[in-house]
This record gives sequence, structure tokens and C-alpha cells, in this order.
Amino acid sequence: MTQPHESPLPGALLVLTAATGLIDAVSYLALGHVFTANMTGNVVFLGFAVAGAPGLSIPRSAVSLGAFLAGAVAGGRLAARLGSGPQHRWVATAFGAEAVLLLCAALAAAVGRGSALYALYGVIVLTALAMGVRNATVRKIALPDLTTTVLTLTLTGLAADSALAGGANPRAWRRGASVLSMFSGAAAGPLLLRHSLVLPLVVGGVVSCGCAITIALTGRAVDAAPSPRA
Repeated sequence: MTQPHESPLPGALLVLTAATGLIDAVSYLALGHVFTANMTGNVVFLGFAVAGAPGLSIPRSAVSLGAFLAGAVAGGRLAARLGSGPQHRWVATAFGAEAVLLLCAALAAAVGRGSALYALYGVIVLTALAMGVRNATVRKIALPDLTTTVLTLTLTGLAADSALAGGANPRAWRRGASVLSMFSGAAAGPLLLRHSLVLPLVVGGVVSCGCAITIALTGRAVDAAPSPRA
């Protein structure tokens, strides 16, 4: 029988967590202080912007939030339509859709240099759509400590379940790896942005594509894995 650790899903989600750090670095540093993956931060930025805080934009934050929600709806519908079949099919399809959207964002950034405002909003919309699809998919997968976009509960689990708190610290390796993955992606983002806005978006799209292909090719292991909620 296939064991839980043999499924490629945890590894794929850790890689996608690094991609999230990359996308949020791009959105915050290059798109005008907005998040397209971390919606908690984006909602906070929107509140700051409504209150008149300098350097923030109501339209950018609102567009990002709206596109993310649209992507989450699409991801939810995809899960509802394909989720009754083998798990690997809809997961691979969703990650493939994310890859296409991120690569389209890279294309928008490349061809829109002469129309900076349109390119900016195009990249915001496409990356937020991609992250919405991803989040809906990851929510359906429901692997503990691998949300791929937020770390608050992961960090809380590391501390609250640690030996210092009298706990056994279950899945400590997974929690630590998730934090390290996000950190690595966020650190890589500014380095890639030194070359161009297009490069980190292409890298993000290639990463998502690689995860989709991996899930598709290892479908038997994905489908045989026990329930992640156990």
C-alpha cells in the first residue's frame, strides 16, 4: 500500500509555497505595494489606502482582491466538476491553469512596457487569478500545514505545539519546510527583479507547470494516499 510520504503532493505544495514568496515579492516590490497571493496583507493594505495612507492604492488592492476571488470561484468550480474523479486529474489541471495564468502575466509584462499602467493592472489581475485558483485547490486538498500562501497558523503550530509549550510538535519538519520555502521564494524575488519583471513571473509559471506535470505523471501515488486530515 502506498504510504502518505510517498505522495508527491507535500513536495509539490512546498515548491508552490516558494513560488508564493516569489509572486508576493513581485507584486509588492514591482506592482505598487499590493499583494496578489497574500490576501490578508492585501485587505490590510486596502484598509490603509482607504484611510489615506501614502504609497498605497485603493484601485490596485481592490482589483487584486476581486481577481483573487474570481480565481477562487474558478478553482472551486474546477474542484466540483473534476473532484469526484481521480484526485490527481483536477489537481494537475488546477496547477496547470495557474501556470498558464502566470506565464500570461509574464507575457503581459513583456509586451506592455509601452503602456505601463495597463501592463501593471494586467499582471495584478493575472497573478491574483492564478493565486485564487491555487488557494481554492489547496483548500480542497487540505494537507495540514501546507496552505502555500499564509504562514500565521503554521508558525503558531510550531510554537504552540513545541516542547516548550508541552506539546509533541507534530509535523515539525513540514511546518519548518513551509516557512523556509516561503522565505526562499521571497528572497529570490528581488534578485530576479533586478533583471526584469518578466523573469520572476516566468520562473513562477515554470514552477507551477512542473508541479502540474509531476502530479499528472504520479497520479497513482496521489490517488492512493490516505486522507490528509488524519
